[in-house]
Amino acid sequence: MQAKRLNIRTTQAMQFINIDRQLNEIIRESGVQDGLCVIFVPHTTAAVTVNENADPDVVRDLTKEINKIVPFNDSYSHAEGNSAAHIKSSMIGPSITLVIENGRLVYGTWQSLYFCEFDGPRSRSCIVKVCPD
Repeated sequence: MQAKRLNIRTTQAMQFINIDRQLNEIIRESGVQDGLCVIFVPHTTAAVTVNENADPDVVRDLTKEINKIVPFNDSYSHAEGNSAAHIKSSMIGPSITLVIENGRLVYGTWQSLYFCEFDGPRSRSCIVKVCPD
């Protein structure tokens, strides 16, 4: 199957967006029942991660703690004003591989996949490749 591009419009400077619904639609369209789904973010100031979807406080806590570790304003050498976003993206990572069973992504009980925006708001994308067993 050819890779698909998932377009995402972010609305905040730092934002975690659950993209499960869009990914499951791509998997459904592919017809793959069992295999792997590779998600890649072609941006240097965004990332993807798996985390809890049941309690929104988890995402708030994650945002708060990431900002403590990598503050927006620091003595960065990169002069474009988004150094913190580059660092956060590198820490979280630009890609992830998930298992597909019975035509759906396999997660733990409370897990979902989040697109992580660190330099928004922007128009973004993920490249999604569905690979059958």
